[in-house]
Amino acid sequence: MRVSRVAALAVLAVPYVALACAQADTAQADTGRAETAVVSGSPVTSVAESVVSVRIPLPASAGRHPAACDRLSYLRWHPAAGPADYHRADRILIAQPGIFEGAAAFDSVARDTVAAGLRQGRHVEFWAISRRSNCLIDRTGEQAALRAGDPHVALGYYYDGAKIGGRTFAGYLGSAQARWLGHVGVAQTVQDEYDLITHELPSVAYRHKRLFCGGHSLGGIITGYFADWNFAGKRGYDQCAGWFALDSVIAPQAPGLTEQIVPTGVVPANSTAGQVNRALADGTLPSILALPVLINPETENLLGIAGLYARLNPNAVSDLNTLVPHNLNLDTTLRLLFSQDYAHFITGTPNPRDFKLTNAAVLGSLLDNNSEPLAFLQASFGFFQGDGVKDKDFPVPGALTGSLSFLANLFGSDPKAVPTKTGPLYSWLNADQVGSESSSYTTRAQEVTDTAEMARSFSEAPLDFTEWYFPTKLITDLYLPGNDISSHFRYPNGVAHRPTLQIKAGSGISFGTKQYPNTTLVVAPHYHHLDVLTASPDQPGGQPETVSTHLLRFVLAG
Repeated sequence: MRVSRVAALAVLAVPYVALACAQADTAQADTGRAETAVVSGSPVTSVAESVVSVRIPLPASAGRHPAACDRLSYLRWHPAAGPADYHRADRILIAQPGIFEGAAAFDSVARDTVAAGLRQGRHVEFWAISRRSNCLIDRTGEQAALRAGDPHVALGYYYDGAKIGGRTFAGYLGSAQARWLGHVGVAQTVQDEYDLITHELPSVAYRHKRLFCGGHSLGGIITGYFADWNFAGKRGYDQCAGWFALDSVIAPQAPGLTEQIVPTGVVPANSTAGQVNRALADGTLPSILALPVLINPETENLLGIAGLYARLNPNAVSDLNTLVPHNLNLDTTLRLLFSQDYAHFITGTPNPRDFKLTNAAVLGSLLDNNSEPLAFLQASFGFFQGDGVKDKDFPVPGALTGSLSFLANLFGSDPKAVPTKTGPLYSWLNADQVGSESSSYTTRAQEVTDTAEMARSFSEAPLDFTEWYFPTKLITDLYLPGNDISSHFRYPNGVAHRPTLQIKAGSGISFGTKQYPNTTLVVAPHYHHLDVLTASPDQPGGQPETVSTHLLRFVLAG
């Protein structure tokens, strides 16, 4: 099954920025490695975080590109009281993000996994890769707003021409300004991961026993390619001790998964891989995967700003909807997200900008499974509180999504709700506050992510949760692999040489399974696509957090 272009592109399982590497207080010259501690407000204080940047230049064949893009970055979570030398770690997990997703998306699951290891007396680290394209993201405004404790600083930078540190926002880039991304597909992405791994962990023996490689969503497919890859005579599956898939599968071109995320209309009908790659290289086909509305760099940055608002002032009445400018992209996107039915969407009445919501309720509107219409973007972290919340039947009536499996797979089967009155204030109930008032839509047992932690993940780290500039080639390669893939894809059963852990969300989209004989399958009840990354360590009924618990058990088993 293929899905519509708008719906399929809304896979923000989402993104980040390498610009913070320039601020590294331990930075060397632009010829080596730099690591900077990240100041965090996480309640998991036993875990420290840092951003690491390594100079690994793009090949000359990539064409002209910014110097910053000759560096690769990752977020590193490790025991705060443990040895600084990660070579002494008992285990390291390294994760590849999903489509439109960045390293910060792994914040909660990474911290919980490292903390769980500490409780067992083990030094475990979690690394989340920031893909090459994220070197183009400018998080100056959000980082300055976080330091100032005022989200309006970010709006001033991105929309009003305000200077921060002598810098002004240059605007959102288009494909013509990032032509080199037309060369960044599966081959470059898996090579980047290999180069990063071997730079940081040069011992093959260490990697073979202690390094576990995996990913979320699209990241599982990329890891599948990695396992089957020939790196100049080095087998991909020899680089890792095992594989982990978070609401994904470890398999290249996995049936069901690629069909869910590859948009129709991106590649002209009957195209060959060679034609597509030439069109990407010469600019005939856009190098950045984006739509005029809903999914593009501006709206992806808006998610980060909404997270910033909810982190700094969760219960304050939000002015985000009224302060962001009027343009086709933002006006249409808000109508797509806040319309109760087709009549509301077509007429624009009531105007989504007229609703009075707290900052936490705005974030919930954008990402909660009982509001966000697309399953790829859903997490379960609370519900609205206020007069006038009604069933949301746009873009598909709830009765249909609950009864037709193909619609449930795209939109999720949970009932949706939306504010309908412009007078009253709509606030947000956190997961642990959900009670009888919202029982027709959800229950406490179905809420697994904490709102504050969701907001923090979207706004805190110097690398982003969302990937503004996703390379089109990384998607077209999945359906039309060219010579740059076939020449390296030498071990089609490489994944089977190592054990695999597959953790599936129990709700929302279903990716199916691609199990090998040594695969362990775990289903996380009530989790949605983003919950496998963001779920709180404090689960209903005192149950342990599913993903981090099984990740730790898996990596320590060998």
